[in-house]
Amino acid sequence: MVFAPDTEVALRTVVNLINSAANGREELAAQADLDSFLAAEGFSGSRTRDEAELASVRELRRQLAAVWTASEDTAVETVNRLLREANALPQLVKHDRWDWHLHATTPEAPLADRMSTEAAMALADVIRGKEMDRLRTCEAEDCDAAVLDLSRNRSKRYCDTGNCANRMHVAAYRARQAAAG
Repeated sequence: MVFAPDTEVALRTVVNLINSAANGREELAAQADLDSFLAAEGFSGSRTRDEAELASVRELRRQLAAVWTASEDTAVETVNRLLREANALPQLVKHDRWDWHLHATTPEAPLADRMSTEAAMALADVIRGKEMDRLRTCEAEDCDAAVLDLSRNRSKRYCDTGNCANRMHVAAYRARQAAAG
């Protein structure tokens, strides 16, 4: 394990949020889409379920996507700003199926604040651990999705949004076959 379990969950949520707009898609077009995303990610707490909330989550997605490929110094600036703007106050909590883990906002805080704080706390662990190279983009030529490499040997090259790994492996195989024949 590279990071604490709650950090890995938060990082995967960040990847899924970023990738909800990868390759020209918009998977958070409506409230129902946001509801589905939050349910899939296990996000709880208060919601306003209005357009402002949806817009704030999309804006957070844009900011997090920029962090994914940023320098360490730029990532630190963004993480600190996100924590500051959300008035983060880290505390240990236990709820639902989760054992003790860190939250830095109350369940009543605005959704985008809770999401940005979870992301910022996880990214702070990445930065402190000097693991920024685990945040990548898909190596498929036609894909710009975010990739989180939690493999021991740091070998993950393709995203989980589609079948990029399979497509690229098939293309490499066919190229080897053509060169041999």
